[in-house]
Formats: sequence, structure tokens, C-alpha cells
Amino acid sequence: MLYGQDKSMRYRVEHELLGSHQVVGLSDSTKQWRVRIARRGATVLSLELLRQGQLFDLADGFRDAAELEARPGSRFAVMAPYANRVDDARYRFAGEWHDLQPGIEGAARAARHGYLRDEDFSIESAMADEAGATVVFANRSIRPGVHPGYPYALDISVRYTLADDGLSLETVMRNVGDRAAPCFFGWHPYLRVADGYVDDWELSVPAAKLVRTNADYIPLAGTAAYQSLDDVPAMDFRTPRRIGALELNHAYAELHLDADGRARTRLRDPASGLQLAVWQESGVMLVFSADTVNRDQRRALALEPMQSMADAFNRDDCAAAIRLEPGAERRYRCGVEMGS
Repeated sequence: MLYGQDKSMRYRVEHELLGSHQVVGLSDSTKQWRVRIARRGATVLSLELLRQGQLFDLADGFRDAAELEARPGSRFAVMAPYANRVDDARYRFAGEWHDLQPGIEGAARAARHGYLRDEDFSIESAMADEAGATVVFANRSIRPGVHPGYPYALDISVRYTLADDGLSLETVMRNVGDRAAPCFFGWHPYLRVADGYVDDWELSVPAAKLVRTNADYIPLAGTAAYQSLDDVPAMDFRTPRRIGALELNHAYAELHLDADGRARTRLRDPASGLQLAVWQESGVMLVFSADTVNRDQRRALALEPMQSMADAFNRDDCAAAIRLEPGAERRYRCGVEMGS
């Protein structure tokens, strides 16, 4: 356990096991925050805080080793080299077509969320000081010939830091191959602010546009993908309001940045006042009300910061943002302000 040890040090790092899986714990003894992250997929398992004398978990993560291995719902997935869906599991890059699921036809074709969910990351470092507790996970499994339809080489690291403002992520993707690669990052946290259903929670998303999609959640082509929220008031959360019975599986674009350069999507329980904010510095925010997950439907909200929208590999308007030259690296930062 992380609580009750070495009270002289505010931030701490400890290690434990979930079944056979290594887990790193980051804790703040002053604010009584505790975060647990598994090596498998660099996956956050819990985001606990002390509230009214009891621990409350803001995360609806995997509960045991079996769930971590089966990864239903992709809870807290680190999504790379692409986030969410690729239309028909095919894309064209640098004039060449690629098939992510060769030999598979029909409804079984479904490429989503990248390749890292089943990967054990290495722990590059784990330390705590007066500023926070940090762990850095690294993965070097994306190489030519490993994943069908993705003949590129990437090194990926994910740095988690627990500090005074909550949990932050910084991911670095480096092209270690000899040709340009398409790639972008996303994160898939499931978050909660009460034990009930999302219907009663208040959501705010600081976006000017809604991303329009087809029935398979693939964004429409070109400018047709972007719709002003002035024209779809039912989906407009620029002013905080109750989610109600809305089924959400929508991305929001043209995010408004606060003075510190962060766009904050906020979730609040009006009954208790408990709230959190998912922040990002760029990209889109995808909101999913968990209507189709395997357990506890509509009891958590997935708030997914992504560098680019779904199917970015097939979009001309995303081409420059996803292209990474040999030897170059790209960083993306996001996080959760806990109990803010």
C-alpha cells in the first residue's frame, strides 16, 4: 500500500503486482492522492483521492489482471501510432496504400486504438522529489514487419507525473526508421465523479465545432466533418450542463485554450461538488458515454484527448500533423486535474 508510509516525504513511488503484472504507484501524502499504472500498456488503473474521509476512485479502470489482459473497452489505453478508427483498416501514405488487416473481409475489419494495449512497456525511470512523483515507460515494439500494414519504426515513451495540479502525461514518439511515418497519439481514460450514472453529471467542453461522422464513426470528408455547435445546440457543452440521456460518441474540435495554454474539458457531480478537468494543449476531445461497454454502462465518461481526429491517416487536412520524418520526434501533453 502507498498510504501510511514515510510521512516525511510528500511524494512517493512504490511498486506492486497485479497478478503477474508490475504496477507503479505514485502518491501525494499531502493531498492524499494515489495513482496506479501498469506496465502492460502503460495503463492507468486508478486515480484515488481522499474525500470526506474516504478514498474515491476517479478512474473506472481495469479491476484485475484478467481485465488488464483482455482490455475490454480499452480503458485508459495509450493509443499510438493512431487513435480511434481507421476507415476500413486501410490508408494511403506517401502514395502507397496499406492494409492493416490483410485477408480479413466484411464487418470483421476494424482497426482502432493502435498497437500498445497488449505491450509490456519497460520502466525507464521512477522517482519522487519535492516537486512530484514521476515514472517513465518506454516501448520499442513498433517495427517494420511486426504489424501488418504499418512498415514503420517508432520508439514511444510515456511520462506520468503526479504533482500539485494532478496527473500529467507527456508522450514522445520518435521515428527511428529510414522513411517518414504516419503517427499520432491519443489517450482513452474512463472517468467518474460519483457512483451513479453519467446522466446526472455536468459536462463542459470548450469547443467551437463538432466533428460529424458516418454510422461507423468515421469523420465525413473534408470540411463537411466540421459543424458549428451553434447549429447543434443539443451537443453544445460550452456552458456546463447536465448530460441527461444523451448518447455521446463524438469528437469536439477547435478547442478554446485558457490563458495557460490548456483546453479543459470538465466533469462535475452537482450533488457533491466533486469535479475534475481533462486538459490538453492541442487536438480534439472525444467524449464517449460508455453505452456499449461490457460492464457498468453509462457509469463513467471517456474523455479522450487526441492529437488528431479519428481516421486522420486518410485525411488531407491532417496529413501535415501526422507526418513524422526520420529522426524526428513529436511530443504531446495532456492530463487530469483531480478534484479541481
